[in-house]
Amino acid sequence: MEGLGRLVPRPDTPPLSPRHHPDSDIALVNTMIKALARAHRWRRMLESGEFATVQDLAAAEKINPSYLARVLRLTLLAPDIVEAILDGRQPAGLQLNDLLAPFPVEWERQHDHMLTMRIKEPLVQADHRSLKKPCRSASA
Repeated sequence: MEGLGRLVPRPDTPPLSPRHHPDSDIALVNTMIKALARAHRWRRMLESGEFATVQDLAAAEKINPSYLARVLRLTLLAPDIVEAILDGRQPAGLQLNDLLAPFPVEWERQHDHMLTMRIKEPLVQADHRSLKKPCRSASA
């Protein structure tokens, strides 16, 4: 996640779902990507000593410390979950509020948690170890 910079979609990245997405779905994905980028930026600012506390950083960013702390937790997401979000392969219907809700810090439990969330049209296989793979039919 170091140096997120400008995100350019890879040509081999599958679409969010087989159907055409309205702009609102794309905006939701962009919101999650921005939150991930902010979380890692804020973590670097805290770790570097630029800000001593979450409260100091929140005051400088002019946001609620509680919100900043919830966004910071996104830095604890399993790498393949983050990759799926960045590549647009997360479950359809997943929203930032879903990610900001409490989740386990253990990566294996995060996968289980993601599979039990109340989201519509999951695009990931039931096997939580393949969260970063799109669904494929058994005959493929």
